[in-house]
Parts: sequence; structure tokens; C-alpha cells
Amino acid sequence: MSELYVLFEHAAGYAIFRVKEFEEVGMLLPQVEASVTDLSRFNQVVKLISFAPFKTASSALENINGISEGLLPEDLRLVLETHLPRKKKSVVTLGVSEPKLGAAITEALGITCQHTAPIPEIVRGIRYHFHGLVKGFTAKTAGVAQLGLGHSYSRAKVKFNVHRSDNMIIQSIALLDQLDKDVNTFSMRIREWYSYHFPELVKIVPENYMYARVARLIGNRKEFTEDKLEALEELVMDSAKAQAILSASRSSMGMDISPVDLMNIELFAARVVALSDYRKQLANYLHTKMESVAPNLATLVGDQVGARLISHAGSLTNLAKFPASTVQILGAEKALFRALKTRGNTPKYGLLFHSTFIGRAGLKNKGRISRYLANKCAIASRIDCFSEKPTNIFGEKLKQQVEERLTFYESGELPRKNIEVMQEAMQEVAQLQAATAAAKKKKKKDKKRKSECLDESVTNDASVENGDITLEPPKKKKKKKVKLQQEVE
Repeated sequence: MSELYVLFEHAAGYAIFRVKEFEEVGMLLPQVEASVTDLSRFNQVVKLISFAPFKTASSALENINGISEGLLPEDLRLVLETHLPRKKKSVVTLGVSEPKLGAAITEALGITCQHTAPIPEIVRGIRYHFHGLVKGFTAKTAGVAQLGLGHSYSRAKVKFNVHRSDNMIIQSIALLDQLDKDVNTFSMRIREWYSYHFPELVKIVPENYMYARVARLIGNRKEFTEDKLEALEELVMDSAKAQAILSASRSSMGMDISPVDLMNIELFAARVVALSDYRKQLANYLHTKMESVAPNLATLVGDQVGARLISHAGSLTNLAKFPASTVQILGAEKALFRALKTRGNTPKYGLLFHSTFIGRAGLKNKGRISRYLANKCAIASRIDCFSEKPTNIFGEKLKQQVEERLTFYESGELPRKNIEVMQEAMQEVAQLQAATAAAKKKKKKDKKRKSECLDESVTNDASVENGDITLEPPKKKKKKKVKLQQEVE
């Protein structure tokens, strides 16, 4: 006699149903199709045998990951061994929705599995009426379980890591570029605005950030006296420049300014200074994120160039998938398509032009060093993307290779081979990991020793308070007696 059981994997646990009056597949399929949307009719087709809920959310995620990879989880093995009949007279057939899972069950437990018709229709009906087939279950609780497991499974599938999120880098570099534009625009505006009152200050203090701070300190040039000279020297860090500003303020040809206009200029200068300070904080934040997410790429081409490459590619994973030829012209797509359309010379570099290596190379070597640098950037991005423990050792070695290539273009000195450099980097990484493991082990031993000493001190303090002071002499170690047996003939 043949019996058909159906396995249904829900977000809350595993459920096993027995199909009633199973004889032939062709005879059962029309009945199932007609009763899928009606619970009372569907109850005549299937019957719940057992439902094994997951104990924790992590257990549910572990089981669903195993099922998606075609593996047999231990919890599912236990459920099948417990609730499926093992009689010799009955032939058990298990219906599954995943063929890979069915093959794993057949290989591990020897149970015949089926995933063709009418199994998909039965599983569809179970999914539709699941909250009505299991007691204590509602549509709301089933939806909550599915939503929570879906979020966990999605995060695990894309390997999302909060501490190594490249999205923060993309937003930071975009905000940094926007701040640069805004600070430059505002600085030009404050120069034009304040120059009506003190036009000579522009030539003495050409830097935008310093100009805004000096204009905020001086205010009305007619009220600027030698009493503020010391504060001005601390600000510009140059006594000669401070004296030149004082002299220019006394003989300036600028127009007079009203207190209201001066107040607005000072407020605007304070805003420009605050934006510049925030821009510095954002640059430090970007440096920290690049060290944790892409340390090798940041070491090779710098924080901002590496961040712009990641931002232009969309993510660090996308950048790691790009070939070196694509990395070389990232940011020069318009020039590339224009060159292809007009059959002109294609661009040699895009965002990599901002790297210091391109500027240091000669005019005839810029294209070659750009191609070589793009190759090393592709290697660095792949190491950063797929390594478990980030380190900048590979970035240092790749940077040395680019330096040697520049020297080779200038003097003809042959650089080292890539395989030698990578072997050195692997040895340094292994040494670093060994030193880190030894330091952790030593720290753990010290912590354990401190806790033992603390426990002994607490015990001694308690005995002293109770008046039970018993000083025992130190126990001597017993020497093992070695008996030598000699055979006398």
C-alpha cells in the first residue's frame, strides 16, 4: 500500500501532511485543483500529521539557508525520522517543493521523494490555507513570521554588514563634493561682500577659510586697533601678515559700512567657517570608513579617489566585478562614447586622473601608468570586498609596485614580479594574524589570572570578617617514589 506525505516548510516551522486516498497521480490532480480555494474541500484531501516549530529566529534562518542550498538540516531530519511511518508493508512517498532537497532526503534517509504533479498544487493549497490547518495559527501571526524570516534571509543572502557598509562611503563622498562647491561659492560671495568695506584684505589673505575667519575677527576696519593684533597673529600664525593687515586697515580705500550690514557679513562668515569645519570632520569620517571598508584601495589611491570609484561603480562589490579596463575609464564615459562615435582617440583615464601617480608620470607615460594603476586598483578592490579580516598590507605592497613602475619608466630599473610581492604580503598577513592571536591569548590569560586573584581576595576578606582565620602551611609536593626492581638470578 502506498502512502503520500507532503512536507511544507513555513517560516514558523516544518509541517507534514498526509494525503488521503492517494492512489494515482492522474486521478488526484483534478480533485486537488478544484479544492485549492475551499478549505472544507481541501481538508478532505490533506490531513495535518505534525507541526514542529522553530525554537529561535536564528534556528529558522539556519534551516532556511540549508534548504535553499539543497542541504538536509538536522531539525528536518529529526522531524522526518520521528513522524514518517517506517513499516515494511507501506511504501512511503514524500512530496517536496524543492528537487534538490528531495535528493538530499533520499540520499540521507532513503525516502522516495516526489516534486511533480500533484505536489505543486497540494503545496499551493497548504500555503493558502496554512493558518486554518494548524491550530493556534492566524493569518497575522503567519505574516509576521514570514516577514521577519524574509528580512533575516535577505540580509544574510547579500552579506550585509553594518560595520563594512559601502553605502556610508557613497553618501559621504557625495556630501563632501557638495560641501566643496558650497564653501567655494559662499567664500566668493563673502569676498565680494566684504571687499566693499576692506578691499585690500583679499590680496593679503588669499585662502578662503582664513579670509572668512579674519573678516569675522576684524569686523569694522575703523574699529580694528592694536589691541586685537595679538588675536589676529594667533589666527593667521604670522606676525608680519598681521601687521600688514593692520596697516592696510588704516589706509584702506573701502567704503564705510552700516552696523546692520556688518552684522549680516559676520553671521555669513560664521556660517562659512562652520561649513568648513564640518567639511574637515566629514573628511576624517570618510577616512575612518575607508580604513574599515576598503583599506587597500584607500592606501593605494587615497581616501577620496577610492571613495569616488566606489560611488561611481555603485558599491564595492560592483567595483570588484569590474575589469581593470573599466576601472581605468570610470568617470570618462561621455568622452569614451564621443570618441567611439567620432572615431577619435579614446580617453586614457577618468577618476584615476586625480591620483598623485598620474601627475608624477611624464606626458608620454601617463596612459601606461594609468593602465597599470587601474590593474592594481582592481586587485585591491577585490581583496577588500572578499577578505574576511580587512588589512592594508596588500595596499602597501601594491603602492610599492606602482612606485617601482614609475621608477622603471624614468630610469629603466626593473621592478619586482607581482608573484614575489604577493608572497611577501601573504607572509606579513600570516605573521600579523599570528601576533594578533597570541596577543588575544595573552590578554585572556591575564584576565583569567586577575579574576582568580580577585576571587581569592574576596574569600580572604570574608573569612576575616567572620573571624575564621586559619593559616595553613603551604602544602609540599609529594615526590613520587620510584621503585627499582632488580632480578637476581
